[in-house]
Amino acid sequence: MVTLNDIESARSTLAGIITRTPLLNDRKLSKGSHEVYVKAECLQRAGSFKIRGAYNKMTRLTDDEKARGVVAGSAGNHAQGVALAATLNGIRSTIVMPEFAPLTKIIATRDFGGEVVLKGATFDEAVAHSRELQQEHGYTYVHAFDDEDVIAGQGTIGLEILEDLPDVDVVVVPIGGGGIISGIATAIKAVKPTVRVIGVQAANVPSVNTSLASGGPTTVDSQPTIADGIAVKRPGELTLPIIRELVDEVVEVTEDEIARGVFHCAQNNRLVVEGAGAAGIAAIIAGKVNIADGEKAVTVLCGGNIDGNLLARVIEQVMVREGRYVIFKLLVVDRPGNLAEMLNQVAHAGANVVEVFHQRAIWLAPLGRVGIEVILEVRDSSHATEVQLHLEKCGYHVERHDHHDWD
Repeated sequence: MVTLNDIESARSTLAGIITRTPLLNDRKLSKGSHEVYVKAECLQRAGSFKIRGAYNKMTRLTDDEKARGVVAGSAGNHAQGVALAATLNGIRSTIVMPEFAPLTKIIATRDFGGEVVLKGATFDEAVAHSRELQQEHGYTYVHAFDDEDVIAGQGTIGLEILEDLPDVDVVVVPIGGGGIISGIATAIKAVKPTVRVIGVQAANVPSVNTSLASGGPTTVDSQPTIADGIAVKRPGELTLPIIRELVDEVVEVTEDEIARGVFHCAQNNRLVVEGAGAAGIAAIIAGKVNIADGEKAVTVLCGGNIDGNLLARVIEQVMVREGRYVIFKLLVVDRPGNLAEMLNQVAHAGANVVEVFHQRAIWLAPLGRVGIEVILEVRDSSHATEVQLHLEKCGYHVERHDHHDWD
């Protein structure tokens, strides 16, 4: 089992290697009788906490193991952490990633010195191939979470939280396979056992609660999630007992809640955070973590490696859900200058035009008129209603299309 001594030893090993990431007050969520802080591991080297465990593992390999090289299977963050840690230690690394891994993560892993092998359609298939390479070439396997040295390295986050906020009451940590929460919980409970440690999983991959209920690591059916960094179908043999003993509660967050967490971090904390990294903040925003009056809570933003296209889509979708983007369908007399006049009225009402589409035949618009579909940026849902009323007073027929959810 991992001990506090192991974690303190890891901290000595990591001194001068990792970034001492800041603990920042989340002013938006701290309004009221409690305070919320974020541990910004999204600013860590290689973009996530993974360098901590990977580097701690590398330094404990024998000379023969270092000479033969290491291998890992990963969808992204672990890949980058292992590649960087291996390069810093002069070790050759081979990283097997799924064929559909984000291009940004593939490029980043190569940039950190890793030899990337694309194999399999899923994370599990990539891991299976990495095990084959381990047997074939004699590589040392660096597990993403089910390894004592890796867990100890991740636990150094817990020590930093206690040093920066000694009177912390609640620590909220995303869970994939359980490596980071196992390390943090071990450190925190050893030093200050009254602190509540809350784990957060994606509701689409609820492997931990399922495994806790069944009495051992259990593989679960899963659905796609934007929190790919915690999309682990089966927790570890080492991590699950630690979670059972030291973690007070495990909650689950939906895709919409995770998206709101990503948006919140960008909008209010000026931090780019991936879905997995935002799971903890998502749980707090959704009210799934009980923070009592006067308590201080910390959540770990464990990674910031989000694809730019996905980030843009998340932000746009949340803005739609919060009423910041609205779609209007209008009928306008089909004469030169009338579209410009309608858009002038939109501007007069204080809305910003995002996109404009002409629709004629497909809408079966009355002859002599043209259908206009506009996507507008507004202050909130009430402002959208004001814009609609203004356009109707100007003589336009307006239909507002609200968002709908897909199954």
